[in-house]
Amino acid sequence: MRTFCLLSLIAVLLNSPQVLANAKNQELKIGISQEFENLNPMIMTMSATSYIYAMVGRTLTTLDADLKWIPQLAKEIPSLEKGTAVIKDIKGTKKIVVYWDIIESAKWGDGVPVTCKDFAFSRKVALSPNVSIGSKEVYTKVEKIEWDPKTPKKCTFTYDKARWDFYDMGRFFPLPQHLEEPIFNKFSNKKEGYEKNSLYVKSPTTAGLYNGPYKISEVKLGDHISLSPNTHWSGTPPKIQKVIVKLIPNTGTLEANLRSGQIDMIGTLGMLAMDQALNLEKKVKSENLNFNVVFTPSITYEHIDLNLDNPILKDKAVRQALVYAINREELVNALFEGKQPVAEHLIFPKDPWYTNDPKLIKIYRYSRREAQRLLDEAGWVPGSDGIRVKNGKRLTLTLMTTAGNKSRELVQVYLQEQWKQAGIEINIKNEPARVYFSETTKKRKFQGMAMYAWVSSPENNPKVNLSSKNIPTEKNGFSGQNYPGWSNKTVDMACENLDTEFSSQKRRELAIQILKAYTEEVPVIPLYYRSDVSVVPPGLKNYRPTGHQYSETNEIEKWTF
Repeated sequence: MRTFCLLSLIAVLLNSPQVLANAKNQELKIGISQEFENLNPMIMTMSATSYIYAMVGRTLTTLDADLKWIPQLAKEIPSLEKGTAVIKDIKGTKKIVVYWDIIESAKWGDGVPVTCKDFAFSRKVALSPNVSIGSKEVYTKVEKIEWDPKTPKKCTFTYDKARWDFYDMGRFFPLPQHLEEPIFNKFSNKKEGYEKNSLYVKSPTTAGLYNGPYKISEVKLGDHISLSPNTHWSGTPPKIQKVIVKLIPNTGTLEANLRSGQIDMIGTLGMLAMDQALNLEKKVKSENLNFNVVFTPSITYEHIDLNLDNPILKDKAVRQALVYAINREELVNALFEGKQPVAEHLIFPKDPWYTNDPKLIKIYRYSRREAQRLLDEAGWVPGSDGIRVKNGKRLTLTLMTTAGNKSRELVQVYLQEQWKQAGIEINIKNEPARVYFSETTKKRKFQGMAMYAWVSSPENNPKVNLSSKNIPTEKNGFSGQNYPGWSNKTVDMACENLDTEFSSQKRRELAIQILKAYTEEVPVIPLYYRSDVSVVPPGLKNYRPTGHQYSETNEIEKWTF
């Protein structure tokens, strides 16, 4: 009897909330479906890598889940009102000078202090023509960084112009100058020499590479990354002692891994197919499963880039016909039960710059008749099998996306059938995310159409995606993300003026100029605004999906069971 009572007591204790919480706080396994790449924050372009990096690296400011800018490595956000940001006339040009104060206790994972030198070094790397980064302007918009050697954490940033959004430093990542500068100096004269030889590639478990709550303790490309607490982190100590981010490329197998206990949760980068998430939500209720399915409306814009170098897609009439020919309302209702609304363009409805006014921009409502009219006028006539031809050439395009993503593959099949009804033949060709983003889209190797998502933030200048200065080429080291290769002088000028316009009303007017050209010329086919889906254990506290480009892992040190 005593033995039975003792065993019963042990069972009760082992299953008590506190014991279970302690067990969960020992290790958390997160499943994601997008492959991670180079962990160097300046080189990374994939959302999965940004998701991981937010656990190990921080910068001056970030945007939180409440859409508020908050300081991270900075003591506070400078402002014109406080005099910590000042507009000055420098040699006849209005510029803004901003005084950033790094928190005294901020250190790299090897104990070396984070200082102004690290920010200045990252800017130096960004200026190199041999280094390929997603957005050079994040770094080059700062004209110079100065500091007094006696106060190495008090930095004076002089911007190239008087920018209203000077406080947006969420993508200006510092690099550990004491570790990376010797490598940069040795390899900077070779194309991609630095990024291939960086410690982030050669020795990613080097503690000094990271200044966030965690550090990388193990990397197995194509499988997982393990993280452990950074003992030199000065912020809120992380409660979870080990985090494993596991790559499960096929979203169809994520649920099985979750239910079998191979992973504890699916992060927003799990990218569960919406139909799968909806079914899982129903199973959680009907089978009383120990998970919560979380849907978060996001600023993630699912779309299709059109390669404007393609002779077929050079014709605006063809591009407009492609949009008219797809019933996007039916698409989101049939595949996503309406939880992912149709996108008119790249700006999200909650953004102050948003408009869907047909007097201001071109609105496309499904019309196969209008699509056929445009194609007829463009000289594409139906062939014997229904596919249109012009000068003996079939109207055939290749549609690419990330392999293994069930949602995108379902959308591809839907679009293929819709366009076939308009006489447009679509060939589907997909690639692993790592190849697709690091080579195919980045270097504009897709021949026709590339489907993927942009993640943004409110009142975000779309220059990196739309300005002709940001068309990736071999000459500029494939920097910039204007993958369609779109060039529009009005858009270029509006993007430039957005940076220096302090009037919110005038900024909105400039944004609408961009949207007008964007919807008229169709360099990109808008599909829908995504909802971020995550599946988490019910005991996980302080987990807040953001719905924008700064992921929930920016607060991972607060997560606890």
